[in-house]
Amino acid sequence: MRRATPSEVEATKQDLRLRTLEPIGYDFGRLIYLSSLRDFNTGEYYHQGLAHSFSEQAASAALAGCHEEVFYRLALSPLESVLTQVELFIRSSRCDWEKTVHAWESLEAYRVMIPSVCDRLVAELFRSNVKIAMEVLKSRGGVRAEIQPAASQRPLPGQ
Repeated sequence: MRRATPSEVEATKQDLRLRTLEPIGYDFGRLIYLSSLRDFNTGEYYHQGLAHSFSEQAASAALAGCHEEVFYRLALSPLESVLTQVELFIRSSRCDWEKTVHAWESLEAYRVMIPSVCDRLVAELFRSNVKIAMEVLKSRGGVRAEIQPAASQRPLPGQ
């Protein structure tokens, strides 16, 4: 099997960024998405659309590269940014926040978001920041609800 050239990988990364990652809107969500495309038995990445449009090798390399880029950008961002993004993810999942925070704390699901190849100290910083974000959310008593103007609220049935 031939190896993808750097220009093929870069073209694939550009397509991935524009069509898939940008619409997600925030790095924590992108990181979850990218890590979900990695086979945990082999460490290889797969995306059918990218593999079809480019090649499996270019797709895998592009996914791994974007995963590392997004991870480092988030891991090295200020704690407040990590907190905001974790909160946004939990709010967007529409699951009970308390159950979600408990599951993330006990299962440490965020560990699978770390790329296979990364600096151990940066990985520890990321884990620590996510743990702190969870503690802050717990201390607040939940995810902050989005405030909607009263005029846009619909009356409950029977009102």
